[in-house]
Amino acid sequence: MPDITSHSKMKVALAQIAPVWLDRDATLQKIMAATRDAAEQGAELVTFGECLLPGYPFWLELTNGAQFNSQKQKEIHAHYVSQAVNIESGHLEPLCELAQQHQIAVIVGIAERPSDRGGHSLYASLVYISKTGKVENVHRKLMPTYEERLTWSPGDGHGLRTFPLNNFTLGALNCWENWMPLPRASLYAQGEDLHVAIWPGGEHNTHDITRFIAKEGRSYVMSVSGLMRASDFPKNTPYYDEIIASAPDTLASGASCISAPDGSWVIEPKIGTEGVFVAEIDHQKVLQERHNFDPVGHYSRPDVTRLQVNRERQTTAVFKD
Repeated sequence: MPDITSHSKMKVALAQIAPVWLDRDATLQKIMAATRDAAEQGAELVTFGECLLPGYPFWLELTNGAQFNSQKQKEIHAHYVSQAVNIESGHLEPLCELAQQHQIAVIVGIAERPSDRGGHSLYASLVYISKTGKVENVHRKLMPTYEERLTWSPGDGHGLRTFPLNNFTLGALNCWENWMPLPRASLYAQGEDLHVAIWPGGEHNTHDITRFIAKEGRSYVMSVSGLMRASDFPKNTPYYDEIIASAPDTLASGASCISAPDGSWVIEPKIGTEGVFVAEIDHQKVLQERHNFDPVGHYSRPDVTRLQVNRERQTTAVFKD
Protein backbone atom coordinates (compact mmCIF):
# COMPACT_ATOMS: atom_id res chain seq x y z
CA MET A 1 0.00 0.00 0.00
CA PRO A 2 1.41 3.44 -0.93
CA ASP A 3 2.59 5.90 1.70
CA ILE A 4 -0.45 8.17 1.88
CA THR A 5 1.48 10.93 3.62
CA SER A 6 3.90 11.64 0.76
CA HIS A 7 3.86 12.02 -3.02
CA SER A 8 0.13 12.68 -2.91
CA LYS A 9 0.10 14.97 -5.95
CA MET A 10 0.24 13.84 -9.57
CA LYS A 11 -0.23 15.44 -12.97
CA VAL A 12 -2.67 13.78 -15.38
CA ALA A 13 -3.61 14.58 -18.98
CA LEU A 14 -6.70 14.50 -21.16
CA ALA A 15 -5.67 14.03 -24.79
CA GLN A 16 -8.68 15.21 -26.78
CA ILE A 17 -7.80 14.52 -30.41
CA ALA A 18 -9.47 13.40 -33.62
CA PRO A 19 -8.35 10.19 -35.30
CA VAL A 20 -7.11 9.91 -38.83
CA TRP A 21 -10.33 8.02 -39.27
CA LEU A 22 -9.97 4.29 -39.92
CA ASP A 23 -6.23 4.63 -40.50
CA ARG A 24 -4.57 2.72 -37.68
CA ASP A 25 -0.96 3.70 -38.34
CA ALA A 26 -1.63 7.41 -38.89
CA THR A 27 -3.89 7.61 -35.82
CA LEU A 28 -1.28 5.84 -33.70
CA GLN A 29 1.22 8.53 -34.71
CA LYS A 30 -1.20 11.23 -33.45
CA ILE A 31 -1.66 9.31 -30.20
CA MET A 32 2.08 9.06 -29.73
CA ALA A 33 2.57 12.78 -30.43
CA ALA A 34 -0.06 13.61 -27.79
CA THR A 35 1.62 11.23 -25.34
CA ARG A 36 4.94 13.01 -25.82
CA ASP A 37 3.21 16.35 -25.30
CA ALA A 38 1.63 15.13 -22.05
CA ALA A 39 4.95 13.76 -20.80
CA GLU A 40 6.73 17.03 -21.59
CA GLN A 41 4.11 18.81 -19.46
CA GLY A 42 4.94 16.51 -16.54
CA ALA A 43 1.92 14.20 -16.72
CA GLU A 44 2.28 10.66 -15.38
CA LEU A 45 -0.97 9.48 -16.98
CA VAL A 46 -2.41 10.37 -20.38
CA THR A 47 -5.89 9.28 -21.49
CA PHE A 48 -7.60 9.00 -24.89
CA GLY A 49 -11.21 8.54 -26.05
CA GLU A 50 -13.29 5.46 -26.81
CA CYS A 51 -12.20 3.50 -29.90
CA LEU A 52 -10.01 6.40 -30.96
CA LEU A 53 -7.71 3.85 -32.57
CA PRO A 54 -8.63 3.62 -35.44
CA GLY A 55 -11.92 5.49 -34.93
CA TYR A 56 -15.51 5.27 -33.74
CA PRO A 57 -17.99 3.61 -36.21
CA PHE A 58 -19.79 6.80 -37.21
CA TRP A 59 -20.80 5.36 -40.58
CA LEU A 60 -23.51 3.20 -38.98
CA GLU A 61 -25.88 6.13 -38.48
CA LEU A 62 -24.95 7.75 -41.78
CA THR A 63 -25.31 4.83 -44.23
CA ASN A 64 -28.26 2.72 -43.02
CA GLY A 65 -25.97 0.44 -41.05
CA ALA A 66 -28.81 -1.87 -40.00
CA GLN A 67 -29.54 -3.02 -43.54
CA PHE A 68 -29.09 -6.79 -43.49
CA ASN A 69 -26.71 -8.50 -45.92
CA SER A 70 -25.83 -5.18 -47.56
CA GLN A 71 -22.75 -5.30 -49.75
CA LYS A 72 -22.01 -1.70 -48.79
CA GLN A 73 -22.09 -2.49 -45.07
CA LYS A 74 -19.95 -5.57 -45.62
CA GLU A 75 -17.30 -3.51 -47.42
CA ILE A 76 -17.19 -0.76 -44.79
CA HIS A 77 -17.08 -3.33 -42.00
CA ALA A 78 -14.27 -5.25 -43.70
CA HIS A 79 -12.29 -2.01 -44.02
CA TYR A 80 -12.85 -1.32 -40.30
CA VAL A 81 -11.66 -4.82 -39.38
CA SER A 82 -8.54 -4.40 -41.53
CA GLN A 83 -7.62 -1.23 -39.59
CA ALA A 84 -8.48 -2.58 -36.12
CA VAL A 85 -5.88 -3.34 -33.45
CA ASN A 86 -4.53 -6.84 -32.88
CA ILE A 87 -2.43 -6.56 -29.74
CA GLU A 88 -0.82 -9.96 -30.29
CA SER A 89 0.57 -8.74 -33.61
CA GLY A 90 2.38 -5.86 -31.91
CA HIS A 91 0.20 -3.00 -33.14
CA LEU A 92 0.60 -1.21 -29.79
CA GLU A 93 4.31 -1.87 -29.33
CA PRO A 94 5.44 1.62 -30.48
CA LEU A 95 3.12 3.21 -27.91
CA CYS A 96 4.30 0.81 -25.20
CA GLU A 97 7.93 1.68 -25.93
CA LEU A 98 7.11 5.38 -25.78
CA ALA A 99 5.32 4.95 -22.43
CA GLN A 100 8.37 3.22 -21.01
CA GLN A 101 10.74 5.80 -22.44
CA HIS A 102 8.83 8.72 -20.90
CA GLN A 103 7.63 6.88 -17.77
CA ILE A 104 4.02 7.77 -18.47
CA ALA A 105 0.98 5.51 -18.13
CA VAL A 106 -1.55 5.45 -20.98
CA ILE A 107 -5.24 4.63 -21.28
CA VAL A 108 -6.48 4.39 -24.87
CA GLY A 109 -9.67 3.15 -26.50
CA ILE A 110 -9.24 0.74 -29.41
CA ALA A 111 -11.28 -1.34 -31.80
CA GLU A 112 -9.70 -4.65 -30.84
CA ARG A 113 -9.47 -7.67 -33.14
CA PRO A 114 -8.37 -10.26 -30.57
CA SER A 115 -6.76 -13.55 -31.50
CA ASP A 116 -8.36 -15.33 -28.53
CA ARG A 117 -11.78 -14.78 -30.13
CA GLY A 118 -10.75 -15.93 -33.58
CA GLY A 119 -9.35 -12.68 -34.94
CA HIS A 120 -12.35 -11.59 -37.05
CA SER A 121 -14.82 -9.94 -34.65
CA LEU A 122 -14.25 -6.55 -33.04
CA TYR A 123 -14.52 -5.38 -29.45
CA ALA A 124 -14.56 -1.84 -28.05
CA SER A 125 -11.61 -2.26 -25.71
CA LEU A 126 -9.97 -0.02 -23.17
CA VAL A 127 -6.23 -0.64 -22.87
CA TYR A 128 -4.09 0.32 -19.88
CA ILE A 129 -0.35 0.58 -20.50
CA SER A 130 1.76 1.10 -17.38
CA LYS A 131 4.80 3.35 -17.01
CA THR A 132 6.95 0.28 -17.65
CA GLY A 133 5.45 0.00 -21.14
CA LYS A 134 3.51 -3.18 -20.39
CA VAL A 135 -0.10 -3.76 -21.47
CA GLU A 136 -1.51 -4.40 -18.00
CA ASN A 137 -5.20 -4.60 -18.86
CA VAL A 138 -7.57 -4.93 -21.81
CA HIS A 139 -11.18 -4.31 -20.83
CA ARG A 140 -13.66 -5.27 -23.56
CA LYS A 141 -16.84 -3.23 -23.34
CA LEU A 142 -19.49 -5.38 -21.67
CA MET A 143 -22.32 -4.27 -23.93
CA PRO A 144 -22.01 -2.11 -27.05
CA THR A 145 -24.59 0.66 -27.09
CA TYR A 146 -27.50 0.57 -29.56
CA GLU A 147 -26.18 0.80 -33.15
CA GLU A 148 -22.65 -0.09 -31.95
CA ARG A 149 -23.90 -3.69 -31.70
CA LEU A 150 -23.91 -3.79 -35.51
CA THR A 151 -20.11 -3.78 -35.55
CA TRP A 152 -18.82 -4.47 -32.00
CA SER A 153 -19.23 -7.69 -30.04
CA PRO A 154 -20.15 -7.95 -26.32
CA GLY A 155 -17.12 -8.22 -24.07
CA ASP A 156 -16.61 -9.79 -20.66
CA GLY A 157 -15.63 -8.97 -17.09
CA HIS A 158 -11.96 -9.90 -17.36
CA GLY A 159 -10.86 -6.27 -17.45
CA LEU A 160 -12.80 -5.07 -14.41
CA ARG A 161 -9.58 -4.44 -12.50
CA THR A 162 -7.74 -1.62 -10.75
CA PHE A 163 -4.05 -0.75 -10.71
CA PRO A 164 -1.75 1.28 -8.44
CA LEU A 165 -0.48 4.53 -9.92
CA ASN A 166 1.60 6.49 -7.41
CA ASN A 167 -0.71 7.01 -4.42
CA PHE A 168 -3.83 6.45 -6.51
CA THR A 169 -5.74 3.31 -7.43
CA LEU A 170 -6.73 3.57 -11.08
CA GLY A 171 -9.79 2.06 -12.77
CA ALA A 172 -11.59 2.74 -16.05
CA LEU A 173 -14.76 2.00 -18.02
CA ASN A 174 -15.95 2.47 -21.58
CA CYS A 175 -18.65 5.04 -22.41
CA TRP A 176 -22.12 4.04 -21.20
CA GLU A 177 -20.64 1.38 -18.91
CA ASN A 178 -20.08 4.37 -16.66
CA TRP A 179 -23.87 4.58 -16.22
CA MET A 180 -23.99 0.96 -14.98
CA PRO A 181 -23.99 0.85 -11.15
CA LEU A 182 -22.57 -2.67 -10.81
CA PRO A 183 -19.45 -2.28 -12.97
CA ARG A 184 -18.74 0.95 -11.09
CA ALA A 185 -19.21 -0.88 -7.79
CA SER A 186 -16.79 -3.61 -8.89
CA LEU A 187 -14.06 -0.99 -9.28
CA TYR A 188 -14.94 0.79 -6.03
CA ALA A 189 -14.58 -2.55 -4.24
CA GLN A 190 -10.98 -2.77 -5.46
CA GLY A 191 -10.07 0.59 -3.94
CA GLU A 192 -10.51 2.79 -7.00
CA ASP A 193 -9.98 6.48 -6.28
CA LEU A 194 -9.02 7.68 -9.78
CA HIS A 195 -11.65 6.74 -12.34
CA VAL A 196 -11.21 7.19 -16.09
CA ALA A 197 -14.31 7.25 -18.30
CA ILE A 198 -13.60 7.12 -22.04
CA TRP A 199 -16.14 8.42 -24.58
CA PRO A 200 -16.44 9.02 -28.33
CA GLY A 201 -17.18 12.65 -27.46
CA GLY A 202 -19.90 15.08 -26.46
CA GLU A 203 -21.00 17.24 -23.55
CA HIS A 204 -24.27 15.28 -23.36
CA ASN A 205 -22.14 12.33 -22.23
CA THR A 206 -19.61 13.91 -19.90
CA HIS A 207 -21.17 16.94 -18.21
CA ASP A 208 -23.35 15.23 -15.60
CA ILE A 209 -21.92 11.73 -15.16
CA THR A 210 -18.38 12.94 -14.49
CA ARG A 211 -19.33 14.85 -11.37
CA PHE A 212 -21.90 12.24 -10.32
CA ILE A 213 -19.33 9.43 -10.29
CA ALA A 214 -16.89 11.69 -8.45
CA LYS A 215 -19.44 12.35 -5.71
CA GLU A 216 -20.61 8.73 -5.55
CA GLY A 217 -17.13 7.23 -5.45
CA ARG A 218 -15.47 10.13 -3.61
CA SER A 219 -12.81 9.86 -6.30
CA TYR A 220 -11.21 11.92 -9.01
CA VAL A 221 -12.92 11.27 -12.34
CA MET A 222 -11.38 11.93 -15.75
CA SER A 223 -13.77 11.88 -18.69
CA VAL A 224 -11.83 11.82 -21.94
CA SER A 225 -13.38 12.07 -25.37
CA GLY A 226 -12.39 12.06 -28.98
CA LEU A 227 -13.24 14.67 -31.57
CA MET A 228 -14.79 14.02 -34.97
CA ARG A 229 -15.71 16.57 -37.60
CA ALA A 230 -16.87 16.04 -41.16
CA SER A 231 -13.48 17.31 -42.28
CA ASP A 232 -11.82 14.42 -40.40
CA PHE A 233 -13.17 11.77 -42.81
CA PRO A 234 -10.33 10.85 -45.20
CA LYS A 235 -11.40 11.10 -48.82
CA ASN A 236 -10.28 7.53 -49.46
CA THR A 237 -12.83 6.22 -46.97
CA PRO A 238 -15.15 3.61 -48.50
CA TYR A 239 -18.44 5.28 -49.51
CA TYR A 240 -16.98 8.67 -48.58
CA ASP A 241 -19.49 10.68 -50.62
CA GLU A 242 -22.48 9.02 -48.97
CA ILE A 243 -21.01 9.43 -45.49
CA ILE A 244 -20.23 13.11 -46.04
CA ALA A 245 -23.67 13.78 -47.52
CA SER A 246 -25.29 12.66 -44.26
CA ALA A 247 -22.70 13.89 -41.78
CA PRO A 248 -23.16 17.04 -39.66
CA ASP A 249 -20.22 19.40 -39.36
CA THR A 250 -19.46 18.00 -35.88
CA LEU A 251 -20.11 14.38 -34.96
CA ALA A 252 -18.22 14.35 -31.66
CA SER A 253 -17.50 17.60 -29.84
CA GLY A 254 -15.15 16.32 -27.17
CA ALA A 255 -16.11 17.81 -23.77
CA SER A 256 -13.29 16.07 -21.91
CA CYS A 257 -13.12 17.13 -18.26
CA ILE A 258 -11.92 16.25 -14.75
CA SER A 259 -13.89 16.38 -11.51
CA ALA A 260 -12.53 16.37 -7.97
CA PRO A 261 -13.90 13.99 -5.29
CA ASP A 262 -16.31 16.68 -4.06
CA GLY A 263 -17.82 17.12 -7.54
CA SER A 264 -16.09 20.41 -8.30
CA TRP A 265 -14.43 20.94 -11.67
CA VAL A 266 -10.67 20.53 -11.98
CA ILE A 267 -10.95 20.97 -15.76
CA GLU A 268 -14.34 22.02 -17.13
CA PRO A 269 -15.56 20.35 -20.35
CA LYS A 270 -13.36 21.31 -23.30
CA ILE A 271 -15.81 21.54 -26.17
CA GLY A 272 -14.69 21.37 -29.78
CA THR A 273 -11.01 21.99 -29.03
CA GLU A 274 -8.21 19.62 -29.94
CA GLY A 275 -5.40 19.50 -27.44
CA VAL A 276 -3.67 17.95 -24.44
CA PHE A 277 -5.02 19.32 -21.15
CA VAL A 278 -3.00 18.74 -17.97
CA ALA A 279 -4.01 19.17 -14.34
CA GLU A 280 -2.59 18.30 -10.94
CA ILE A 281 -4.65 16.09 -8.65
CA ASP A 282 -4.08 15.47 -4.94
CA HIS A 283 -4.79 12.15 -3.20
CA GLN A 284 -5.25 13.96 0.11
CA LYS A 285 -8.57 15.27 -1.25
CA VAL A 286 -9.74 11.69 -1.73
CA LEU A 287 -9.00 10.96 1.90
CA GLN A 288 -10.78 14.11 3.02
CA GLU A 289 -13.96 13.29 1.10
CA ARG A 290 -13.98 9.68 2.36
CA HIS A 291 -14.34 11.09 5.88
CA ASN A 292 -18.13 11.09 5.75
CA PHE A 293 -18.80 8.59 2.94
CA ASP A 294 -16.91 5.59 1.61
CA PRO A 295 -19.07 3.40 -0.68
CA VAL A 296 -17.13 0.20 0.04
CA GLY A 297 -15.68 1.09 3.44
CA HIS A 298 -17.31 2.50 6.55
CA TYR A 299 -20.62 3.32 4.82
CA SER A 300 -21.08 -0.08 3.17
CA ARG A 301 -23.14 -3.02 4.42
CA PRO A 302 -21.76 -6.18 2.76
CA ASP A 303 -23.86 -8.28 5.11
CA VAL A 304 -26.94 -6.87 3.35
CA THR A 305 -25.83 -6.27 -0.27
CA ARG A 306 -22.84 -7.81 -2.02
CA LEU A 307 -21.71 -8.00 -5.65
CA GLN A 308 -20.39 -11.08 -7.47
CA VAL A 309 -18.10 -10.46 -10.46
CA ASN A 310 -17.05 -13.01 -13.09
CA ARG A 311 -13.63 -11.99 -14.40
CA GLU A 312 -12.99 -15.05 -16.57
CA ARG A 313 -11.89 -14.19 -20.10
CA GLN A 314 -14.59 -15.70 -22.30
CA THR A 315 -13.63 -18.02 -25.15
CA THR A 316 -15.48 -20.49 -27.34
CA ALA A 317 -13.05 -23.37 -26.82
CA VAL A 318 -10.64 -24.62 -24.19
CA PHE A 319 -7.94 -26.91 -25.58
CA LYS A 320 -6.12 -29.50 -23.47
CA ASP A 321 -3.14 -30.92 -25.37
